[in-house]
Amino acid sequence: MKMVAPLEVGLNVRDLRKMREFYETVLGLSFVNEIRVPAVKARQAALSEQAYVVVRLQASNGERLKLLAPESPAAAAPQPSFVLDQPGSSYITFIIDDIRSACSRVLAHGVQCMTGPEPVEVRPGTWLVFFRDPEGHIVELVQYDDIAAYRPDLQAAG
Repeated sequence: MKMVAPLEVGLNVRDLRKMREFYETVLGLSFVNEIRVPAVKARQAALSEQAYVVVRLQASNGERLKLLAPESPAAAAPQPSFVLDQPGSSYITFIIDDIRSACSRVLAHGVQCMTGPEPVEVRPGTWLVFFRDPEGHIVELVQYDDIAAYRPDLQAAG
């Protein structure tokens, strides 16, 4: 399989306005568009019995986050304390250049980090922070002191 565009991730959300504001304001993603999908197409696509709205947001390297909100969203599920405590769970990773600044920005917006108020060095030169967005989706911020060693393919690609 050959990718022809940067990766896109979709999140099922309940409060589209609140979630869009969070990802734009706190993480700096840019609005691309908003589209309503009718129920008949939502069923054909195996996404929902009902119509839904999708908002596309874009990160600095072209990756996109799709926020999908059905007309009648389901209730929120309880959140486990640890990322790996929920089988089938997933999280979004943003690889960034200044984790301390990003962590401060997240905390300034009232977000409580699962990993505490400071980035955690999980192995030499690899720093991370985990937190939940307003609806409980897990977000990871990662900084590599030597990004070229972690992703030499990015250097080769220019």
